[in-house]
Amino acid sequence: MTLRADTPPATADVRRFTPLQRWIHRTTAVLMGICVLTAACLYVPQLAELVGRRALVVTLHQWSGLALPVPVLAGLASRAFRADLGRLNRFGPHDRTWLRAALHRDKRPASRPAAKFNAGQKLYAAWIAGATLVMLATGLMMWFTHLTPLLWRTSATFVHDWLALTIGIVLAGHIGMALADPESRRGLRTGRVSRTWAEREHPLWRQ
Repeated sequence: MTLRADTPPATADVRRFTPLQRWIHRTTAVLMGICVLTAACLYVPQLAELVGRRALVVTLHQWSGLALPVPVLAGLASRAFRADLGRLNRFGPHDRTWLRAALHRDKRPASRPAAKFNAGQKLYAAWIAGATLVMLATGLMMWFTHLTPLLWRTSATFVHDWLALTIGIVLAGHIGMALADPESRRGLRTGRVSRTWAEREHPLWRQ
């Protein structure tokens, strides 16, 4: 019995992300990293003293924050990227099953069905997108002080500062989970993952 020519071997890699999708992720990660590091230098006295040049740090923080949505907006020209946004925006019954297993710390692959993105990744994507928009809006209020009343600016500063702390904590968790999954990092680095990993971690994904 012979295999068909178009049947991929069981050990073959499968493409998970296109070069443009990887560029979007890397560029967004760099901009977010600059935002977080400059924010830390602005709010932690020890770091502020170590770095100095507060005006430069403020400028870097403002412009990196303003540029943060640009990679995603540019990526909308890609059909593959738009398709992934659609997948991230849809929740199905299998996602509820995945979340229940996560809440009960059930790590068996069979108890966590997932398509191309699991429920945790979908929640993270939705949360970080919303948080980024709120940070952008409140940051603009703080930057252009003449556009809004004092009460608005005071409220914006409160929201901006506390949401920044929350984003830092969530990003630390995101990076920690990525460090624990080398194959997932390989997918973002090279665009390809092993078929074995895809079938184990994302059994509902049809490549």
